[in-house]
Amino acid sequence: MLKPSLFTRVWLWALAAVVAVWLIAPTLIVIPLSFTDKASLVFPPQGWSFRWYESFFTNPQWTAALGNSLLLGLLVAVLATVLGLLAALGLRVIAQKKLMAAVTAGLIAPMVVPGIVLAIGVYAVFLYLGLVGTLPGFLFAHTVLALPFTVIAINSGLANFDERLELAARSLGANAFGTFMKVTLPNITPSLVSGALFAFVTSFDEVVLSLFIKSPYFETLPVLMYASVTRDTDPTLAAAATVILLLTTAIVVIALLATGRKKRG
Repeated sequence: MLKPSLFTRVWLWALAAVVAVWLIAPTLIVIPLSFTDKASLVFPPQGWSFRWYESFFTNPQWTAALGNSLLLGLLVAVLATVLGLLAALGLRVIAQKKLMAAVTAGLIAPMVVPGIVLAIGVYAVFLYLGLVGTLPGFLFAHTVLALPFTVIAINSGLANFDERLELAARSLGANAFGTFMKVTLPNITPSLVSGALFAFVTSFDEVVLSLFIKSPYFETLPVLMYASVTRDTDPTLAAAATVILLLTTAIVVIALLATGRKKRG
């Protein structure tokens, strides 16, 4: 394989940097917007103030919505990762390729079905079951959306896992459960972490489905942000967006550091 020239590599790196800036810039604009001293979203800010962060953290409605989103995201990450692990392990034992393809398609269907269609169906079912506006309802609905990401991530980890290690453990007397806990699970931990992160972010960022099943008693942060932007242009919205950006970035960085340390260990 021919190695690209220095000029080609520099050109590709420059193109990648331009694309990265193009994708990231709209997200980063909310940070200076959150420090404006005006009572509206004006860019660039004419002055600087922390008043909108004070408004965010002292308003019970905003802090309650943030707490709901964090709690829901953590619960979805755990449940979707456990279910995704069980589904991925189940796919390993399916011998028929057509059946495996059909089951896989069913598991990842929520990724390709339009969100509004899924939201209408979930709302109809939850309304009948009395789950609209409840924590269990949000948990089940968001887990449906997050499950495809955990299945894909864990499947990828199992595909790169050397099954001969399991055979070696079983030949040395380990039972199936012990082999899984001491051999399989440690080797696919990075995939589990990746799947859990995708599940958390999927839940934390979900707005379409949440709009259908929300209630005055349980409201997530993205839903409250959507309601806020339709009512007014209060820069508290930018402060909330910045908090989300910093939280998700911190979680991803910590998880990547933990995963890298696990691999080195």
